[in-house]
Amino acid sequence: MGMAHDFGDSGIGQLASALVRRRGALLGLLANRLSDRPLLVLAGQPPARNYPDNTYEFRASSHFLYLAGLPMEGAALLLHRGQSTLFVHRSTEADALWHGETASPESLQVTTGVDAVRYLDELEGVTAGLSGLLRLPLRSSVATAEEQVLLDALIELRLCHDDHAVSEMRRAAAVTVRAHRAGMAVTRPGVRVSVIRAAMEREILAENFTNAYGSIVTTCGEVLHTHDRSGTCGPSDLLLADVGAESDLGWASDVTRTWPTGGRFTPSQRAMYELVLASQLAAIAAVRPGARYRDIHLVACRVLVAGLRDVGLLAGEVDGLLERGAHALFFPHGIGHLLGLDVHDMEDFGDRAGYAPGRQRSQQFGLCYLRLDRDLQPGMAVTIEPGIYFVPAILRSERLLAPLRGDFRPDKLGQFADVRGIRIEDDVLVTATGHEVLTAQLGKRPDEVEAMVSSASSAC
Repeated sequence: MGMAHDFGDSGIGQLASALVRRRGALLGLLANRLSDRPLLVLAGQPPARNYPDNTYEFRASSHFLYLAGLPMEGAALLLHRGQSTLFVHRSTEADALWHGETASPESLQVTTGVDAVRYLDELEGVTAGLSGLLRLPLRSSVATAEEQVLLDALIELRLCHDDHAVSEMRRAAAVTVRAHRAGMAVTRPGVRVSVIRAAMEREILAENFTNAYGSIVTTCGEVLHTHDRSGTCGPSDLLLADVGAESDLGWASDVTRTWPTGGRFTPSQRAMYELVLASQLAAIAAVRPGARYRDIHLVACRVLVAGLRDVGLLAGEVDGLLERGAHALFFPHGIGHLLGLDVHDMEDFGDRAGYAPGRQRSQQFGLCYLRLDRDLQPGMAVTIEPGIYFVPAILRSERLLAPLRGDFRPDKLGQFADVRGIRIEDDVLVTATGHEVLTAQLGKRPDEVEAMVSSASSAC
């Protein structure tokens, strides 16, 4: 039916108050825009891995978590005429045997702040008499005109996080910081990548959190989304770890660090690392209310292009190189994305959430992968994650190299053969006066990174 929950520092009262405010705001928007159409929000069921009783770990719909707060399998939330009703499974003797005690309707009502808690076997009878019922989740690509209005209302509400959401992201960020430190602590030549990943994910599981996404821990950092963990650390490899925790209430963190497996950057690795760090710091400094996220991406690109020119990989004037997309040869993805109840928050709505009305994705290679193009507002949370990657398929592509007309210097690539891929990523909250880096406790200066890895290696 429901679930008992240890709220830690989040607190039952704070959660219930936040949920009441969110539901009230959404009901107000629906009343104004859709003549108070009823809305049914479904938590969902865990998908089966093979046979029905062997399921993946349950993760409730983010829309349900935003409005109902708790991950309850199969539950439903009905919002209508200013009232909220939570529908949950009726507990049975079999439930008590196989799954343990469940929360009572009374405790669920207190925890979530809903007006009433009823059982799911009553839901069909209640909704049968409601006309124009809207449902979530829905497929944004086939949404009706009324559903599109609902999507826009949810986007408007979820773009800027309330205090409870921020506190949850702080909790996730703190665990993520511990996870990365744990990964550095076990890194040394000869250690399997899977051992490092296990050390990082142990910290997340130990907090009773889950991974916000599939962890990327690899010495092949040029493969952006690899999940292969079969490698072994060499004496002069770089290890790229993109690992983030999700709190027990569903709020995400997303952090990447890159560190030398032997405890010291080589001169070429350090040069590229310092360049990525300079671009990240410049981009973070540009995060403030009113700033356009696309412009922040271009701030990072400019720093990267200037640095790549300084080391001889590019030639020519910076503005012209930027205009022709030279940065995308080495930084082919966007600077980051929204962060919240999903690691790529609201991307189930596609570009409707990520792109402001009237803005569309660029057709230029690299810039076309930018996931967000909105003007930042206080309460928004974003990632800032520039990188440099030496991807063979890109660096020998005649189509991608053609616009540079000789300003790319492939003869210099050999000087950076031990780099492969570097990314540095932090979670950044937009504040009323600027920004706050939620993951600032995880060091990223080259000497800090070397110290964290080397101290662990010397202790072995």
